[in-house]
Amino acid sequence: MRKFLLMAFAALAITARAQEPRQVEARKDATHKEWKSHPTWTLDRLKGFRMKKTDPATDRFGGWKVASYEATGFFRTQRIDGRWWFIDPEGHPYIFKGVAVFSTGNSERQKQALADKFGSRAAWAEAGMDMLRAKGFNGLGAWSRVDEVRSSENPMPYTVIVSPMGRYHGEHLRKFGGKYLKHGWQNYRFDLAMVFDPRFDELVEQELSRIEKYRDDPWLIGYFTDNEIPWVDDALDRHLTLLAHDEPAYLVVREWFDRRKGKSARPEDITPEDRSAFSAFYFETYVSKVSEALRRHDPNHLYLGCRFNQWKDELDNPAIFEVAGRYMDVISVNHYQRWTPDATEIANFGKWSGKPFLVTEYYVKGEDSGLPNRTGAGWNVHTQQERGWFYQNFSIALLRSRCCVGWNWFKYMDNDPEDSTADYSNRDSNKGLVKWDFEPYEEPLELMKQLNDRTYRLIEYLDEH
Repeated sequence: MRKFLLMAFAALAITARAQEPRQVEARKDATHKEWKSHPTWTLDRLKGFRMKKTDPATDRFGGWKVASYEATGFFRTQRIDGRWWFIDPEGHPYIFKGVAVFSTGNSERQKQALADKFGSRAAWAEAGMDMLRAKGFNGLGAWSRVDEVRSSENPMPYTVIVSPMGRYHGEHLRKFGGKYLKHGWQNYRFDLAMVFDPRFDELVEQELSRIEKYRDDPWLIGYFTDNEIPWVDDALDRHLTLLAHDEPAYLVVREWFDRRKGKSARPEDITPEDRSAFSAFYFETYVSKVSEALRRHDPNHLYLGCRFNQWKDELDNPAIFEVAGRYMDVISVNHYQRWTPDATEIANFGKWSGKPFLVTEYYVKGEDSGLPNRTGAGWNVHTQQERGWFYQNFSIALLRSRCCVGWNWFKYMDNDPEDSTADYSNRDSNKGLVKWDFEPYEEPLELMKQLNDRTYRLIEYLDEH
């Protein structure tokens, strides 16, 4: 009897724990001394979730063979019973569990490791995709080596990023000697995207014309245009007070503002309503140009957006999302600053735009990796195991929203910390699923696989709870 009671109390204790999230300590980066505890939901803490049962069989694209919808031969989106999905080329529902920057690195040590372990980049691509599939991933995010992916006999769904504003930005950085006057964190002059400059129109056509080679490829999910453009809330003020009065952008904005006010208006006349209306006009100028060119050069594939990322600007701006929903098939968001996606915030992405969203960057860094972890927007945690727990917690929150169609971990590989040419924000930090020499981080990968292999079942569970 006593043994039975002990077993019963143990079962009750396990059940109680299963209804509570884990507590995981994290800090912003290695320069911050303060660690804070964050509630973290993992699959084993979800009451009644059946861990032993995995997802139904998938087709060659990674879509689930549980239901069939219209098969167009290309990826598309569809809202079914209140939940958004990608629908793969064979007509099956698909959640994009992706990895960004599927690439081999550029340092001499990485080139040598590639030669030693794989012999060729083509062989690396085959082995790398096999590893990711084995861990439950089913697609590749931005900046991946798509030429090797496309030439494979067993490719993965992939995305392409095209950067007309990035090209314009680069030209002007060189013009100003690598630095803009009064530039912001992305180094745009006055944190303004020059969407009204005729040179930008030329670059849109030049850059978007390059996508025609992909138009008949069923493995392509769709396109991103640019990355993290600073869509600042006070763009109207900046155009009118910081630009030279003979610049094309100033002249367009001056005309727009005077027409709106019905007079020769001054910056002092700007109201919050003016700023909101201008942000819509400003953003629509960009998105209308790139989407028209994209759909003209490739009418078959999805427009996945321009990768919003600023919480105090575009991510809390309904006017921008409303415009985005008129032109984009999917809203893309690089999601940092939040340990767990906030339910209200991400619900607004879908409510304001009327479209699904895709998280295109997020990560945490493990301090047991041996890397300094002093840079990058993602959190620092103590261990690789906690990186895997973070992945589960983040994914569960996204799927609760019913308007998220996937996520792309940033990124496949750690940079070589000895490579002084690597982007500073990536150079010394543990963002990868594999080390700089292609050695996998098995502990987080196994926890990622645990969720990836049960995503459809998790959706069923969340929809019932």
